[in-house]
Parts: sequence; structure tokens; C-alpha cells
Amino acid sequence: MLRSCAARLRTLGAVRGLPSGRRAPGSERRVALRSFSSEEVFLKDCSVPNPSWNKDLRLLFDQFTKKCEDGSWKRLSSYKRVSAPVIKDFKTHFLDPEHMTEEQMSQAQLFTRSFDEGLGFEYVMFYNDVEKRMVCLFQAGPYLEGVPGFLHGGAIATMVDATLGTCAMIIGGVVMTANLNISYKRPVPLCSVLVINSQLDKVEGRKLFFSCNVQSVDEKTLYSEATSLLIKLKPKSDIKSC
Repeated sequence: MLRSCAARLRTLGAVRGLPSGRRAPGSERRVALRSFSSEEVFLKDCSVPNPSWNKDLRLLFDQFTKKCEDGSWKRLSSYKRVSAPVIKDFKTHFLDPEHMTEEQMSQAQLFTRSFDEGLGFEYVMFYNDVEKRMVCLFQAGPYLEGVPGFLHGGAIATMVDATLGTCAMIIGGVVMTANLNISYKRPVPLCSVLVINSQLDKVEGRKLFFSCNVQSVDEKTLYSEATSLLIKLKPKSDIKSC
């Protein structure tokens, strides 16, 4: 199953016309870094359908896009890195310049967007402000394998944390995860599509408490459940204590 899945994705890459000599991420470090050097690549919205999305992810995308028409839900754009103004603001108020040089900052990119299309994390998030809910539609690529044929548990934790963190940032501003508890119920087949439902449960000062579940497309299979505590950061002086 894994070989056939990977082969199909490599074919999609060839159809898109990858530059001559370019290899998949991880096969050669220097080439992989160069593939993200273009500002045009950084500015591409990764939360819209691309050739690697399967029919389940496309169907769910269409369903939630329909929900956005009355304004109750909103699709969140997603890029390989956050915008320059946000980076500048974060550096000014939260980041200790001793830890990262300007050159290192210029090379930084979101972990969940660091794979070529279809190979790692393919996802789109929709937010409901009234209900304080975030739904992430996630397709797991073949580079996220754990036990042969199944998704790595760390990849699930990554997407749960990303979903909760994004929801918390919309509600409370700049936050970081203080605690994340995940109960794994069933193994997830590689290359399948998951629906991650998260919601805000309560707020206590700078503390935001969330709950989350990870389900199959038809909502008949529960793969994981999670709870999380995120802390709203104060400027530089408090970031270490969080």
C-alpha cells in the first residue's frame, strides 16, 4: 500500500513539472533547502486544493467552503512561513535575539509546511468564531509513516497541537503549548484523511483550555482524543517562564 501511494505522489510531482535535477525532501539536504528559497513559494497559500489531495479531502473542503458563505465559518490561509510583519512584531516583543541570527530567521519555515505537496502534512483549517471551534481537515502523506502502513503518532500530535495552537492564537493572541495530553484509540492508515475537531473549553487569566478529537471522514471511527493547556505570552521577560 505504501509503495503504491508513494509512487502515485511521485507521479503527481512529475506532472507538475519539478525542475530538472530536483529531488524529494530528505534525499539531499542542500537541494531541499533551496526549494524553499523563493519568496513566491513562501507566499503560496497551501490550504487550497492541489493535485495531491484525494477525493475525501476535496469533498470535505467543498462542504466547509459552503459553510463559509453565510459567514459562520472562515477558511484560514496557510503559508510556509508567517508574514514578514508578524515575524517582525514577534521578534520585537517575544524573541530573544541571542538565540537566532537574522540569517537563521530568514531560513525558518513552518514544520507542517516543510514537505513537498502530498508527501507530508496536507491540511486546511476552518474556524467558527461564535462557537470558538476549529476544524482541521488533514491528509497524511507517506513521509509521515510510523509502524509500516500507519501514521506516526507524533504526526498526529503535531497536527492536534497545530490545530489547537491556531485556534488559541485567534482567541488569545500569541500563545504557546504548556500541556498536551493525547489518548490514541486506533492506529491511522497512512495516506488517509482525518477530521480534527477542537474547541475552547474555558479561560482562566492567561490560561486557555481546549479539548479535541480526531475522527475518520465519516465520523464513525475515533482515532484520538486530546486535551491541552495553552498560555498567552507576555513580552520577552515572561517567555522563558512559560
